[in-house]
Amino acid sequence: MNALVVEKEIRVGHLCCGSGFGGKGFRKGNARVGNLVAKFRNIGGIDVDPAGIRDFERFAGVKGTLLDLMSLEQYRAFHGKEPPAGWREATPADVQRAMGFERPHIWFVSAPCKGFSGLLSEKTSLSPKYQALNGLTLRAVWLALEAFKDDPAEFFLFENVPRIANRGRSLLDQIQALYDAYRYAYAETTHDCGELGGLAQSRKRFLMVARHREKVPPFLYEPPKKRLRGVGEVLERLPMPGHERAGPMHRMPSLQWKTWVRLAFVEAGSDWRSLNRLKVEDGHLADFSIVPAERWHGGVLGVHRWEDTSGTITGHNGATNGAFNVADPRAREGAGQYGQYGVQRMEDPMGAVINVKSPGQGGFAVSDPRIPGPPRFNNVFRIVPWAGISPAVAGPGGPAGGLAVADPRTGFGASTHHNVMSVRSWDATAKTVTGGTHPAGGAGCVADPRAAAGFGGGGKYRVTHFEEPAGSVIGASTTGQGAFAVADPRPRALNGEHRDGYSTQGHYGVVPWERPSGAVPAFAKNNNGPWSVADPRPAVVEDDEPRFDLPGADEKLVAVIHAQDGTWHRPFTTLELAALQSLFDPDEWFGFEMDGNSDSAHRERIGNAVPPDAAAAVAGVMGRTLLLAWTGETFMLSSDPIWVQPLTVALSVDTPEVRE
Repeated sequence: MNALVVEKEIRVGHLCCGSGFGGKGFRKGNARVGNLVAKFRNIGGIDVDPAGIRDFERFAGVKGTLLDLMSLEQYRAFHGKEPPAGWREATPADVQRAMGFERPHIWFVSAPCKGFSGLLSEKTSLSPKYQALNGLTLRAVWLALEAFKDDPAEFFLFENVPRIANRGRSLLDQIQALYDAYRYAYAETTHDCGELGGLAQSRKRFLMVARHREKVPPFLYEPPKKRLRGVGEVLERLPMPGHERAGPMHRMPSLQWKTWVRLAFVEAGSDWRSLNRLKVEDGHLADFSIVPAERWHGGVLGVHRWEDTSGTITGHNGATNGAFNVADPRAREGAGQYGQYGVQRMEDPMGAVINVKSPGQGGFAVSDPRIPGPPRFNNVFRIVPWAGISPAVAGPGGPAGGLAVADPRTGFGASTHHNVMSVRSWDATAKTVTGGTHPAGGAGCVADPRAAAGFGGGGKYRVTHFEEPAGSVIGASTTGQGAFAVADPRPRALNGEHRDGYSTQGHYGVVPWERPSGAVPAFAKNNNGPWSVADPRPAVVEDDEPRFDLPGADEKLVAVIHAQDGTWHRPFTTLELAALQSLFDPDEWFGFEMDGNSDSAHRERIGNAVPPDAAAAVAGVMGRTLLLAWTGETFMLSSDPIWVQPLTVALSVDTPEVRE
């Protein structure tokens, strides 16, 4: 008889909760140890965005609290002004109130990451505004720790972008000092949300895990990794963009005509750099032209396949005003046999012999490899190599019978210059020095690998590899006087001041249907990253009116251009980005919506969201560890790998000296 299943509730509190998709994932978490089964419940969330809080309450299933967690100094630095009347700094008591005065077992913090993101230049990230935003990470952790210091949470999860380990190093050190003070062991690691949740995107994130030493002795095991899926596996489960029931989040944006053309010529899996391979003359494509695909008179000169159904028969069913032709596989009447002017191969049988059997009336010709007439010499005008074997000596014995030879002996006199204009290799022996030592008088030239005198050494106009040392710096250090140029692999836009060349982040990138996308950021648009897809499905065109003039370069519209690979290169819709983030089940897309009507606001919250499927995977291993701790177990044999070696130490050793 099976033991009675006992549910153990695991409460989760969220700081900087955003739209609550991490909370949605925790609600889906599963964990079981023996007859104990974990049931996750969100007890509250705090964020400063009103729309995000409304989303949080919808997706996390609990009331959210609109609260600014910044200190007064941080508020002034970030907003550049004094706070409004009635504003005050949040306190630990406010955090307790936001959690409904219930103690969480797990704190989940996903603090703002803009200041740590690689999309922000180093110079901008160091500004007072973003330093204040970055400092919110430290303050949020302190508020959570202080709010329940008398009965601390078992686990603390801190999630952010991987670059925080570099740009936010000092803040992480301070957070870890707080963990020390509140008796937590901790470790830093990174994970791929795509692999944890089986998503159609690769999304690398930073995760710092802290566990209370006295409350949680067991190991924390790593969630099993799953296969990254192709974007098509997700998108094919959604309707085509613009579907009348899909709502505003699934509409195709109106882009400039020149943007549609750019996307059409970007190879799937590449980005704007594909355009560099196009030949452009006077501002026009030299090797391609774009023509409207609309049908004239419903398929002018159209030819139906023999097995297809014909279109409607009209009063003017001529070949030039519709698809009123057919590909007829039957023999043409009066031809006698199908295959006029047909030529049979020598090894094939021919068709039936009929009474009219001229070449123009069927396949009555043959490809005969035999050559008529007297025997011919196959080696006419053949030249025998000097080291080769001569063919049989025949009667005529002339060049027409293959009796010519490539004789290396020139037969010239002894005074003849055999090496006129010759250039000797650097490692070869020179010829005899004669009185006339000029190029026309003999081998008076040499292939000198050394740089010419006066050019500064190292090779005139030479370009030094980025990983190689440069030549000596001299007084005249220009590119024409030595190796004073470098092959710099760094894009121009890395300094944050020259982003006009679309030099980074895969601008205008097109993702193949069968490959996963990159991580969905907060502002995913077609021209700031690989946020378009090569969609092989037939596009739905709402406007049936033919248009024979091409739009102006800056005219905004929704266009369908069949790219060279036969697909429609188009931007992801906002709904599709949400699906790639696993914010909803693509098979249950109808009815999914977020607060407000702004695409840009939706995309920002989608890009900031923790994918629910990844959060569910993390929740599962957290829940299992907590169940073990509550049953008094300190170790469990598992086939799953322990979550990274540094984390193993942090979750199993009680000495404060072990930190990472």
